[in-house]
Amino acid sequence: MARKKKTMDGNQAAAHVSYAYSDVAAIYPITPSSTMAEVTDEWATEGRKNIFGQTVKVTEMQSEAGAAGAVHGSLAAGALTTTFTASQGLLLMIPNLYKIAGELLPGVFNVAARTIATHALSIFGDHSDIYSCRQTGVAMLASGSVQEVMDLTPIAHLTAIKGKVPFINFFDGFRTSHEMQKIDVWDYEELKSLLDMDAVMEFRKNALNPNHARMMGSAQNPDIYFQAREASNSYYITLPELVESYMKKVNDKIGTNYGLFNYYGAQDATHIIVAMGSVCETIKETIDYLNKSGQKTGLVEVHLYRPFSAKHLLSVIPDSVGQITVLDRTKEPGAIGEPLYLDVIAALRDTKFHNVPVLSGRYGLGSKNTTPDQINAVFKNNPENGKKVFTIGIVDDLTHLSLNIDEKLHTAPEGTIGCKFWGLGGDGTVSANKSSIKIIGNHTNKYVQAYFDYDSKKSRGITVSHLRFGDAPIRSTYLINRADFVACHNPTYLHKYNMVQDVKDGGTFLLNCYWKEKDLEENIPGQVKRYIAEHNINFYIIDAIEIGKEIGLNDKISTILQAAFFRLANIMPIEEVSQLMKDAADVSYRKKGDKIVQMNFDAIDRGIEGLVKVNVPKEWLDAEYEPLDAKLLPDREEVIDFVEHVQKIVNAQEGNTLPVSTFAKYVDGSTPSGSAAHERRYVTTEVPEWIPENCIQCNRCAFVCPHAVIRPAAMTEEEIANAPEGMMSIPMLGMPGYVFSINVSEVDCTGCGSCAAVCPGKQGQKALAMCPINEHEQRQQYFDYAKSLPVKTEAVEKFKETTVKGSQFKRPLLEFSGACAGCGETPYARLVTQLFGDRMYIANATGCSSIWGNSSPSTPYTVNELGQGPAWSNSLFEDAAEFGYGMTLAQKAIRGRLKEEIETLADSAAGDLKDAAAGWLDTFADGALNGAATDKLISALEDSTSPEAKELLEEKDFFSKKSQWIFGGDGWAYDIGFGGLDHVIASGQDINIMVFDTEVYSNTGGQSSKATPTGSTAKFASGGKIMKKKDLASIAMSYGYVYVAQIAMGADYSQTVKVIAEAEKYDGPSLIIAYAPCISHGIRSGMGSSQHEEAKAVESGYWHLFRYNPALKDEGKNPFILDSKEPTLAYEEFLAGENRYDVLRRSNPEKAAELFSAAAENAKERFEYLSRLVKLHSSEE
Repeated sequence: MARKKKTMDGNQAAAHVSYAYSDVAAIYPITPSSTMAEVTDEWATEGRKNIFGQTVKVTEMQSEAGAAGAVHGSLAAGALTTTFTASQGLLLMIPNLYKIAGELLPGVFNVAARTIATHALSIFGDHSDIYSCRQTGVAMLASGSVQEVMDLTPIAHLTAIKGKVPFINFFDGFRTSHEMQKIDVWDYEELKSLLDMDAVMEFRKNALNPNHARMMGSAQNPDIYFQAREASNSYYITLPELVESYMKKVNDKIGTNYGLFNYYGAQDATHIIVAMGSVCETIKETIDYLNKSGQKTGLVEVHLYRPFSAKHLLSVIPDSVGQITVLDRTKEPGAIGEPLYLDVIAALRDTKFHNVPVLSGRYGLGSKNTTPDQINAVFKNNPENGKKVFTIGIVDDLTHLSLNIDEKLHTAPEGTIGCKFWGLGGDGTVSANKSSIKIIGNHTNKYVQAYFDYDSKKSRGITVSHLRFGDAPIRSTYLINRADFVACHNPTYLHKYNMVQDVKDGGTFLLNCYWKEKDLEENIPGQVKRYIAEHNINFYIIDAIEIGKEIGLNDKISTILQAAFFRLANIMPIEEVSQLMKDAADVSYRKKGDKIVQMNFDAIDRGIEGLVKVNVPKEWLDAEYEPLDAKLLPDREEVIDFVEHVQKIVNAQEGNTLPVSTFAKYVDGSTPSGSAAHERRYVTTEVPEWIPENCIQCNRCAFVCPHAVIRPAAMTEEEIANAPEGMMSIPMLGMPGYVFSINVSEVDCTGCGSCAAVCPGKQGQKALAMCPINEHEQRQQYFDYAKSLPVKTEAVEKFKETTVKGSQFKRPLLEFSGACAGCGETPYARLVTQLFGDRMYIANATGCSSIWGNSSPSTPYTVNELGQGPAWSNSLFEDAAEFGYGMTLAQKAIRGRLKEEIETLADSAAGDLKDAAAGWLDTFADGALNGAATDKLISALEDSTSPEAKELLEEKDFFSKKSQWIFGGDGWAYDIGFGGLDHVIASGQDINIMVFDTEVYSNTGGQSSKATPTGSTAKFASGGKIMKKKDLASIAMSYGYVYVAQIAMGADYSQTVKVIAEAEKYDGPSLIIAYAPCISHGIRSGMGSSQHEEAKAVESGYWHLFRYNPALKDEGKNPFILDSKEPTLAYEEFLAGENRYDVLRRSNPEKAAELFSAAAENAKERFEYLSRLVKLHSSEE
């Protein structure tokens, strides 16, 4: 049967099939599985029909546990049901997996296999989540490539229905889920022909139904439970044969040879590997290479992992085998061996292979790249003089388990072209390359593959796109290290990364830069010049930045560079490619108007025309090596050590070279605070320039800066006299004898322009203007000097730390994070650290705020000159409230005991020690005052000679009253973590909760949450959200003893800082809900205007500012303060400024009008409700 070919990734392949066989999909987003759920929702919204002639009913739940419960209920009621998940999400489903399997329900769980968080979170791929489910009774089917996902996913569904056993249908996260390949795609009629409708009807007839009522889910006693459990044995005994029978049907239809275990390699192999997942493609490629040279190697690829059929495994192992190596993509500390290894050992026992040595290897944890070189080392390893248990892909100099790599192999089929593109996160490089691979795949006969390698920065991080195409199937499931073409889309990367060294001799290197050919000599590192000259590299440059400005696209340069790539790659006639790109641009941008379409047409033409071939001088052959950027700043010893031995190596994209011993001191996952200051990323072309004569010294610029890169400095006359030459300052208002200066860390700035946007200036002239970064390179020294000066406590006291101006004279203890340019979350978090950072704990929910808050090797939370700073940690997505509550319990328990001991000491002590102890006891519960009292107590204890004093000093770090904070987004607070949040605020404990309300799941890509308002489009709500936004604030206020507030920094700076100060001071639970614009909103004026967007949200009545402070009741005052005024801006005018609303207006005007009208009415009703609360609570005065 000939099938249509399409270019897609593994997630889309799985979703395509699962959609066909499902009535219901209960979903919840988690990387890297989210796009399966997203496309399923999109198809349902578009009206795509499954094989039963209906659209799939898609519903988003509040968590993966909720999704699993909904799957269970839907199956019990007779609907064929699926879901999509990974990692911690799959673990939350485990209780229901047991139930669904025990009740013989045919659910299918599509899993993009991902690492489980241990010492650290990792969003990348391995099999630890899959192996965690192996005793649940759910069958498990593995695919190793995008084509296998398409071909084998039907077998999971078909067998589940016929065999009455649920399936986990899994494939490797990212490596398969996000790899793009041109594959053969099932037609829904063909999928329908494979389905046993009698089995479907039997399932539906057995479902729960009042018309033939029965009961499920009983409680059984010891007399019958065991027997009932054993009664299901036959279903598992027969399941392998049933899977095999469906594999045969698939094979007959499409000409494949799928089996429960597939053998690949020499029929007389002496050494075979047993493995499953994407590594099998690399192993096959390596086997082809080795066997051509006379070796006898082979592979057993596992497809059906559970039930594990020993009979079928034995049937494919060659009789000639003399050694078997099992590769497991997980680590199970304390076990005698990893899971697949133990399964194979058990299967071989008492068979003809029982004397064959079986070796065990670990590989690929956290998406560690697994190459043919490593597979070759596995085949070389033997039990006589090798390692029986080993690892590959790392250098283990601690326990010495790693295999040495002593040979570099180039195993890709002849004629395969490899291309690498080094881009900046958010610059469009990845999207452009996805488009490129589809053009090549869909319009040529070439096989294609695309894979995208990211760091964890939310934006402006590094992206490396790996594209391959050729005339033979591509099995290279590893990163490209010998490329025919390399493009560098950001010229600063030349001084950071060894990239040109990946180009083959005679290959092509394309550099996007603003330098002319004559400027290259002084701007390109010596080793780059030398390599280009020595290896005859074809070197081209293009100034896409200038082209983008000229045609109106500004920094949106990816289309220009995509066109340049096609001009150089010679894959297709450039005229044909140009037209295909223009057709795609017309489809993508037509709704935005003819002007935008024409801009993209111009970008394509200019990208083709704008290339300059560089004539490489002979002198470059003698160019000298220049070290990559790695200058270290003065810092604490532990930070310098970490930066020197970890950070700078990882940031140079050389982290794979670090040995295990490097992490011995970080084995628990901890890292020193403050390492982000050493990254100095140079990710923008424009930075703010201070114009002193226009400055009113309001400090708003620093107050709103998402990355803490712009700061005011109050300096003495002596300090400014010692400042670097050229540093600008003006007399400080209100503080004679001091000067005032604004300085910018240009190396850390993301160029969002928020500071310039909010600057009031004088007489219409702003004190900040965005300018090209290369015009004022010397200004970084001014920032570094100002940062090195001590904090002026006199300025803080003069202007008050709880004011906008005064707070910014305190050092931010959150700086230079990996958040998006213009991020709406970080300004709130940074402000909290300025107020309380030297004494605060932070329990951070997994999400954007945990990723920009602590993505190794960058730690943006930092410390003051005394080493004090936020004690930050992350547990899970779902339990941040409970995690923070536990921190509070620990403090209360330890300080409670210390209080008793100090009370005893105070009774017997005299003099300074007695006074210090009394002062500490008097301020015990007051965080603002207890710090100074603690310092006095410690000093007095150090002067004492008593044994009791020395014992107390052992625990002096626990003396002071700490400020407990819980940070998280709306996905956590409104959905997955709501139960815990509710419990914590109900506890009455003194805990502060900051909710960054972006109204979507920002971290996983912008999916709908219960915070998503009516009419907003988001993933999982592509047709517009129907229901109202959850009123979290009112729920919290219903307790009566919880401090609750809503803030929006850009709408009222003073209210923001006042709320944070009040919340922390309140002796009880406090909940702050902070409106946070997000890149997912599609703000039409750009993220640089996020502060203005917050103001517009309040001015239109979209968002409201208020405070509920129970402490005011004790003072006889109204506890509810409505800080918002009557709306002055039309509600729909605000909506029109954001694509998340405007896209619905363009695509479905009638529905948009209906939903927007309802949303406006909701907002009006809410303001009236809040106004009534003012009157209601006035009776409490």
